[in-house]
Amino acid sequence: MRIGIPKETLLEEKRVALAPAGVDALVKSGHNVFIETGAGLESHFPDDEYRNAGANVVYTAEEVFQRAELIAKVAPLKDEEAEMLQEEQIIFSFLHLRIGKKNIIENLLKKKITAISYELIEKNDQLPVLQSMSEIAGQLAVEVGEHYFKSDHEAGRGILMGGITGVAPAAIVILGAGVVGFNAARAGLARGAQVIVLDKDLRRLRRIENLLSKSVTTVVANPYTIARGVKFADLLIGAIQIKGEQSPHIVTEAMVKTMKKGSVIVDASIDQGGCIETSRPTSISQPIFVHNDVIHYCVPNMPALVSRTASFGLTNASMEYILDIADNGLSHSLMGDAGLAKGVCTFNGFCSNETLAETFDLEFRRLHIFSTN
Repeated sequence: MRIGIPKETLLEEKRVALAPAGVDALVKSGHNVFIETGAGLESHFPDDEYRNAGANVVYTAEEVFQRAELIAKVAPLKDEEAEMLQEEQIIFSFLHLRIGKKNIIENLLKKKITAISYELIEKNDQLPVLQSMSEIAGQLAVEVGEHYFKSDHEAGRGILMGGITGVAPAAIVILGAGVVGFNAARAGLARGAQVIVLDKDLRRLRRIENLLSKSVTTVVANPYTIARGVKFADLLIGAIQIKGEQSPHIVTEAMVKTMKKGSVIVDASIDQGGCIETSRPTSISQPIFVHNDVIHYCVPNMPALVSRTASFGLTNASMEYILDIADNGLSHSLMGDAGLAKGVCTFNGFCSNETLAETFDLEFRRLHIFSTN
């Protein structure tokens, strides 16, 4: 199979879909890989590393799209990328179509693209590809909060995350006990903060207590406890993730107004719309805004801050699916892996994701795969 890796064009997206190790595995399995020149530079993978792994380095995104049967990306499709897609291609990426533009989906349908969204692929009741990025986002959320606590930022509260003898540590309140929340809680504990995690699911709260000890305070989430937690927080981390759907605004602007002046919000759910009413997407170069005297950090592609680690993580998590399709064909892979099939959003000209179809008033058809053997 011919696999294409274009350079990411999203503002300040520094990750690459496959590290050289992934390319090496594909080439050794007999496949051809076409990568756009410079695609890995922001992750410190020069073109020569890809050449040495057996890739064909090409000089335009158009050539990548024209020559490939399967496109591997990181960020959601932009209009110009959707236009470059070829009839009946396969695309793997974090597509986030639920909060995207309808014309992108219409282009996928018109061209009969098999669009597989990384964030929807399931395995053993988990989201394995998304999880690799969520681990990073959880750790970075605490680092970001700690950075903006400092007095060298105009709005910073001037507090030390771990406190000192006789002075209390910072209070980190985490909304959601999933992968982002767990990793944020672990990072916060390591820095000596007081960590409080809220979630509706008692099983998730028990898991955090069992793995991170009773040093973490766990609270069942409801409007009353959320409002109390928001008011208490020095750092509020939004870590709500609902598979394939827009995150609900569980923190209202009225709640944000009760927060301490100079406290920090990191909305790690912003790539799905955000779980805090006052959030709006920001960028790596302009990551924050201050609203109601509260610092908001809402960067959708936060793992791009550690692009090399993130690219390795994405490669590790996605390679088994890409290699399976390349080795055995799309039909065989989808028939043999129900979790992979759940990631398919469009197939053969129809929307195969019910939530997406309802959102954009599209015809929904369940995925029907027939063996080509």
